[in-house]
Amino acid sequence: MGNPEDQKEKKKSFLSPESARAFAKYSGMAFQMGAIVVLGVLGGQWLDKTLATDRIFTLICSLIAVFLAIYIPLKDFIFPADK
Repeated sequence: MGNPEDQKEKKKSFLSPESARAFAKYSGMAFQMGAIVVLGVLGGQWLDKTLATDRIFTLICSLIAVFLAIYIPLKDFIFPADK
C-alpha cells in the first residue's frame, strides 16, 4: 500500500514535539474548565449553607462558572499567547 519510509514519517509526525505540546495544552484546558465548574458549584453550595438559602447561590455560581469555563479557553483560542 505505502512505502515503509512514508509510514515512518507518519509515526514521527504524530509523535512530534509540536503535537505533544498541543495535546498537553488542550488537555490542560479541559482540566481547567472542569475545575472552574466544580469550584463554582462547591462555592455556591457553601454560600447556600452559610446563608441558609434554598439553592439559589448554587444555581447562580454554577451558571457563572459555566460561562467562565467557556469564556477563558475561547479567549485563548481567539487571542493565543505567542511565546
